[in-house]
Amino acid sequence: MNIRIVNQSAFELPSYATIGSAGMDLRAHLAATVVLQPLERRVIPTGLYIELPQGYEAQIRPRSGLALKKGLSIPNAPGTIDSDYRGEIGVILINLSDAAIEIAAGDRIAQMVIARYEQVTWQLTEELTTSNRGAGGYGSTGK
Repeated sequence: MNIRIVNQSAFELPSYATIGSAGMDLRAHLAATVVLQPLERRVIPTGLYIELPQGYEAQIRPRSGLALKKGLSIPNAPGTIDSDYRGEIGVILINLSDAAIEIAAGDRIAQMVIARYEQVTWQLTEELTTSNRGAGGYGSTGK
């Protein structure tokens, strides 16, 4: 699939690290280093603008290594970039650690996955069909 992209950063386009990779790394497009204090959130720009085909979204997800090693995550994970959005991709980062985290220009801060989705039309009804699980909620399928 070909997707139109504008890159206003000085960094390479997002790309897949391996043949089996689902996500592409996004890099911070910053004029100066940003310091995120514990529990602080901030939108980090990427310098990227994309034009997705209708029926697709870009999911913005945390990088597992940063989450494990530094406590850096995305509070709305996965974030969604809709197919009709044409603004700059920004990544909302949160520092879940107890120490300040520095983010510099070019740092890999998140990953982006392109995914197909369906839109639905609701069919109002008075009852639903039965299932084995029924209305069993949180923890109802565990042992």
